[in-house]
Amino acid sequence: MDRTEVVTSVAGDLHATELAIDAAITQATTLVQSFIGARAALSLSPVSGTVSQAKAMETIAALSAARESIVACHAELQKDHRRLGYGAYAAGPLAKPNDWLDPKAALTPTHLHRVA
Repeated sequence: MDRTEVVTSVAGDLHATELAIDAAITQATTLVQSFIGARAALSLSPVSGTVSQAKAMETIAALSAARESIVACHAELQKDHRRLGYGAYAAGPLAKPNDWLDPKAALTPTHLHRVA
């Protein structure tokens, strides 16, 4: 394998990991929604299933931490890529934010305005 193939392979694996974490978060939030809907459909007390729902929400929190870590990993790989002089490669979505040095900046929506 040449350098381009190796870098592209790593980038593809990174992108696949990011997508897998996002899919897991989506599925876990669907599960919590299902808990709430089932409780309402069965006319159960809000106390019913509290522990299992809390465990599912803990899972969402853990997945959120995993997502934060993989985004930080992406940023570090980008720094390594530039430091090693590998030039520009594109894998995954091409519309990537230029905020790797401050990932929190990406969380600040610029198109929303406070109304109250």
